[in-house]
Amino acid sequence: MGSLYVGIDLAKNVLAVHGVNESGQPRTVRPSVVRARLHELIDSMPPCVIGLEACSGAHHWARLFMAHGHTVRMIAQKFVVPYRLSGKRGKNDATYAAAICDTVQRPNMRFVPVKTNARQAQLCVHRARQAFMDACTSSLNRNRGFISEFGIVLPLKVTTARRGAALRLEDLPGQANLVIGDPFRRSASA
Repeated sequence: MGSLYVGIDLAKNVLAVHGVNESGQPRTVRPSVVRARLHELIDSMPPCVIGLEACSGAHHWARLFMAHGHTVRMIAQKFVVPYRLSGKRGKNDATYAAAICDTVQRPNMRFVPVKTNARQAQLCVHRARQAFMDACTSSLNRNRGFISEFGIVLPLKVTTARRGAALRLEDLPGQANLVIGDPFRRSASA
């Protein structure tokens, strides 16, 4: 038996699987596989090359399939889209799975490395920290804008802005003091 190439569209709770042999003949075409059944379906296949779009959950599935002896290649979305548009009719999950299957067979395609659980956990920490920093910056800038509406202009530097806001809170009208002052009071005391 020759090589089998499988493309899987992981987008929703009902997934599409498209598999072809080395000559391009369809072998496993499942336009709707319930997410809970995907592992069972892939486990029943002989070792093959599986293409996944690098999206949410893809690293989990890649690690799972690799544990069963499959070769997994993850592809960035921007590299799959041209194959979805070339000669395929319609835009649906089945044609997307077929496009992933076509893309994974390309000899010069660039693939996304599969991340380990430890690396994925480390990225979660970095992304959560970045999101927290973005939220803090956004909140500070929003409050600086609110305060400027009352004629109080604060500097850009975070610590100086917090200190300056805490000193000027009494100059703000009641509701503005409550809304603007509470975050500044909490951050100034931290």
